[in-house]
Amino acid sequence: MVKLTQNVQAAFEPETSYAVSADSALTHFGLLDTFDPRAVEMAIAPVASIGHSADPFHASGPINVTLPIKVGLQGTGWKSLLGRAIGYINPGGSLYTPAYLNSTANSLAVLAKETGGDFTLVAGVVPNEVTLEVDYTNGGYVTLDASCTGYYTEDNASMNFGTFLTENYSDVSFPSAPTTDPLLPSDITIGYGGATENEFQITGPAGSYVEVGERYMSFYTSNNALSTAITTSGTDSVSVAGICDLTHSTVDTIGELDGVITNKSTWTVEATTEASLSVNLLKGVYQTGTQRFIPNVNSTTTAMTAITNLQTATLKIANNNISIPGKVDWDSNDDGTNDSVKWLQNYKVARGKSEVTLDVTMTSQDETWYDKYVAQTTIPLMRIDFGASVGSLALTNGTITSFSRPLSAGGEVTESMTIQFRGNGDMHNFSKYAVSADWDMTNL
Repeated sequence: MVKLTQNVQAAFEPETSYAVSADSALTHFGLLDTFDPRAVEMAIAPVASIGHSADPFHASGPINVTLPIKVGLQGTGWKSLLGRAIGYINPGGSLYTPAYLNSTANSLAVLAKETGGDFTLVAGVVPNEVTLEVDYTNGGYVTLDASCTGYYTEDNASMNFGTFLTENYSDVSFPSAPTTDPLLPSDITIGYGGATENEFQITGPAGSYVEVGERYMSFYTSNNALSTAITTSGTDSVSVAGICDLTHSTVDTIGELDGVITNKSTWTVEATTEASLSVNLLKGVYQTGTQRFIPNVNSTTTAMTAITNLQTATLKIANNNISIPGKVDWDSNDDGTNDSVKWLQNYKVARGKSEVTLDVTMTSQDETWYDKYVAQTTIPLMRIDFGASVGSLALTNGTITSFSRPLSAGGEVTESMTIQFRGNGDMHNFSKYAVSADWDMTNL
């Protein structure tokens, strides 16, 4: 029987640890554009020998499993892939969010279903590079293209994977596809902030610091613990001590933040009537042991200055993960004794140095972006907004690394540029806030 792509669906479950899942619930990926759960490179190396007409031996190398997957922005599958490429962060309590670039490679179990009862499970799926693609010139949906590595892949007819992997999904219902429409380019707003101002002045205890993300501001003491002085009592924007939700209506402007912070132990914020949105504070890590300003973009909207002449926009997060090969002893005949060995290329995966870039093409209107490029002007804050009910993603301190504006007879003038981001601040690993997103990653 000929294999047909329309018979294939995919679902996922967050793993409790690398290549280990709870086998308890699956979430449908939604619209699939490209998918290959059996992308396995066996690394077979022919071995030549004098006295033989052909290579007499074939040596097996480590088994390298990769998972290319491209999805439309439908449901929550894309949020899981993009969020994990940024970081599956638990800042405190039961909050889970892609607040910053994590130092740990977080993984998924991905299950493919083919009509007729065949299933393929890829364990230990880690996004290595993800690309968000928005094309305003052609019809079609916004897509997320993820290049992932996998621990191992295995087939089974009943979802009980007990040959090498140990996951058993036989008593878990395969989920239905989401019914919402995938996001269109017209649903996406990309904006930027101009010059910053210093309207938020804060002082904390000796050795303290704050971390500002797209949604949460976290307050830390000198021993790197969340400050319990920022209490939940009488403050709706603080659901976990030490963490303030900047999107909450009671603190959504900078002028409202002092009510949450001032007189909480030795934390103090200078009172101000500033109406700029709290989410327009620059994302980063800031020492607060002495009085300091945290810069903000002067804007009362999340879009700041929207870019209205876009043709294409491509956000790429390349984590340059490091695959660590290793061997696994296992029981091939299920008799209770390890009698075989598998050599896996992705036995472990370590997070590498991330590169966050935004490639943009637009109809040329004026010299705004060219002037920024020539003057090497830093773009303090950019935001990709997916809609109020979906979420947003902030990019901090961008440098235009390349710019072009080719001219051709009879055509419109189009300019292209690449922007790379580096976060902001003056303490610890502030560059992890080069990118920060605001959606909930619970069960994703």
